[in-house]
Amino acid sequence: MSVIGLLRNVDLNIAGNMNGTMNLYRISAGFTKTEEKITMERWIMATKRADFRGLGEQLGIDPVLVRLMRNRGLETQEEMEVWLHGDLDSLHDPHLLKDADKAASIIRNHIDAGHKIMIANDFDCDGICSGYILESCLKKLGADVYVDTPDRCRDGYGINERLITEAGRKGVSLIITCDNGIAAMEAADYAEKLGIEMIITDHHEVPFVEESGEKRYVYPKASAIVNPKQPDCPYPFNGICGAVVAFKLMQVLFDSYPDLQLRNSIWEYLEIAAMATVADVMELKDENRILVKFGLEQMHDTSNTGLKALIEVNKLNQRQISSYHIGFVIGPCLNASGRLSTAKKALHLLEETDPEQAFHMAEELKLLNDARKDMTVKGVEQARELVEKNLLSRKVLVVLLKDCHESLAGIIAGRIREYYNRPTIVLTDTGEGLKGSGRSIPAYDMFTRVNRQKKYLTRFGGHAMACGLSMDYDSLKPFEEALNADCGLTNEDLVAVVNIDMQLPVGYLSETLIHSLEMLSPYGNGNAHPLFAEKGFQVEQARILGINRNVLKLKLKDRTGIRIDGMYFGDIEAFDETILETFGQQQLEKMYGGQPNDIELLLAYEPDINEYRGLKSMQLIIRHYDVPRILREKRG
Repeated sequence: MSVIGLLRNVDLNIAGNMNGTMNLYRISAGFTKTEEKITMERWIMATKRADFRGLGEQLGIDPVLVRLMRNRGLETQEEMEVWLHGDLDSLHDPHLLKDADKAASIIRNHIDAGHKIMIANDFDCDGICSGYILESCLKKLGADVYVDTPDRCRDGYGINERLITEAGRKGVSLIITCDNGIAAMEAADYAEKLGIEMIITDHHEVPFVEESGEKRYVYPKASAIVNPKQPDCPYPFNGICGAVVAFKLMQVLFDSYPDLQLRNSIWEYLEIAAMATVADVMELKDENRILVKFGLEQMHDTSNTGLKALIEVNKLNQRQISSYHIGFVIGPCLNASGRLSTAKKALHLLEETDPEQAFHMAEELKLLNDARKDMTVKGVEQARELVEKNLLSRKVLVVLLKDCHESLAGIIAGRIREYYNRPTIVLTDTGEGLKGSGRSIPAYDMFTRVNRQKKYLTRFGGHAMACGLSMDYDSLKPFEEALNADCGLTNEDLVAVVNIDMQLPVGYLSETLIHSLEMLSPYGNGNAHPLFAEKGFQVEQARILGINRNVLKLKLKDRTGIRIDGMYFGDIEAFDETILETFGQQQLEKMYGGQPNDIELLLAYEPDINEYRGLKSMQLIIRHYDVPRILREKRG
């Protein structure tokens, strides 16, 4: 059945008794004709059952918002009330975290005894934020504490023997890990040998071995392990990041003191926990969404001098900081310090109280991030060349970039994963072996699948959607072959999925409705910006805008005669190729000349308000497009 044929059977359905999903296929705009590949997209339109109109009346909102919440898994009016109006009292009780009270008691005993404490964090944004929260909170209690971070290139991920040896030399009695440690078996054994007590706080998957088809979980030796991913942890939501685990543990610790002002001071770190949640790409559902929502509000008036400076050097409006700015501007700057220099620079920025000094430190992080961007572009180009030449037949891509900076492996893996929609592992040559990172797709549990091949690995850790690993040189080929032989993926799994919330004619749009969509924010992983679809758009004119000529502006008219602008920020060359192949050169020229033409499109879009010189108008942000099936088949 064609795309248009499927959509013809769908209306706004506000009363809503439809169920199931619809699969819509189109040729992807991700590749040009010269690349001689066809990639498919599967558009899935959610049509879950609910009395949208009735719930809308009870909640006092447009029925479209009810449908959007239903698409995100909310079922009852009570759940929707929390989504719309939930506050910090809606967060889960931190005391439910397994070993949280035990860990807090141990920490307090060490503080009271005047013992030295070392915090071992990770070198990414989540680890930096985790370390900052722990160190700052413990210093409030008078602790003798410092943070030490592994060097990405010298040490690799996680607590290690070198850090522990240094801690022993400094007289450390307690080590607290954050955003790492759950797989640190050898390091924990070594700490015990030196007589150093260890508390592990982490959010990564617990390592396991499979015996007779059953998982047997393996834990490092530690006095307490605070990690919601533990199978027997009663915490109701295990999707929190490392910084939130640290935040919750400090909340439990502060609760053990009678000072109410101290207890309330934990909320000073809400913005830091929220920043880590977004930067570590946690799903913005359950309490994560509440944390980020109120953390962003706090960030709009932040008192953190370093964070203010980072916002300033990136020329952002502090009052308008969103999850987008954290994910694509602020977070990458903090991450860049751990990639190209040392994560301690980012930690020191968050600790800095002098505005002038903070500004210079923030400038340095921005320059590091700019350099990281350039290096990433080159690495992605090299990786794509290798995939095109040797790996297109593989369902799991294992790419060796010998000359790439090892800190960029994860970013490049993510870009290649997005481009080919296949699980991707990028490895680099450290001179002593291979080290890299992987990024996955929803159909592939990377942690489980790679864990099955750990006999080829010297180090490994991660979760379903990402991993980090190391191996000897001679393990590369057998590892890659074994991984693909046991991937469990079908061709259908490799089809990119586009989740569409509903068909929504532009005649239903209004500025009020568009503004009301902000009630469902913040948007991000697990709470995507609402995506609507509609058919039958005529393109009356097309113009290419921007200094880099990378924005396509379309003047559109729907089947009822309503005119509206559409903005497309994707591959314009591929868009033109689709129009050319389907409608011909003459129609393409007419489109750009603003002349009457026969071009008709199906669009998946996000509605937006454009404001220019004081005038406001509605527009569509075009995320995906297609042509009528009959014309698409004609060109084929």
